[in-house]
Amino acid sequence: MPAVTVKRVDPQSLNLKENVVAINRVTKVVKGGKNMSFSALVVVGDAQARVVGFGVGKAKEVPSAIRKGIESAKKNLRRVHLLDNTIPHQVLGKFGAGLVMLKPAQDGTGVIAGGPVRAVVQACGIPNVLTKSIGSHNPHNVVKATINALEQLRDRAAVREMRGLTPEKV
Repeated sequence: MPAVTVKRVDPQSLNLKENVVAINRVTKVVKGGKNMSFSALVVVGDAQARVVGFGVGKAKEVPSAIRKGIESAKKNLRRVHLLDNTIPHQVLGKFGAGLVMLKPAQDGTGVIAGGPVRAVVQACGIPNVLTKSIGSHNPHNVVKATINALEQLRDRAAVREMRGLTPEKV
């Protein structure tokens, strides 16, 4: 599979909505005892612009961890190719042991997804989609696998160009 080139998306021009997927309390054992801090996994997206991104923030307090996660997510936004109100084709995204399958759905189906997959799919504004999370239930791996699946989506023009076909031949 060829390497996907991701074009930078400017977060200032978008109406981004944040969604905190997971907050984790982590401790580091040091000589004087335990240092507690928090890790936050955040998904941001603009449903109208079909843009989504995720980020992880770590800090001593929860609100500052979330803020750092949002800043990190804004730096790594991706554009998603969709049909009118579903995805163009079935796709399987992988990251680590996380495996996420996305399938096109008819109008009126809604978002059939759970937890981290639902957060990503709703953030990028897909109204009708069927999903299945296979393997790892770790929110970090599931979010990354979902983003990987969304990056694999191709619109007709891109596929036509890859195959070297003219619009008349299709």
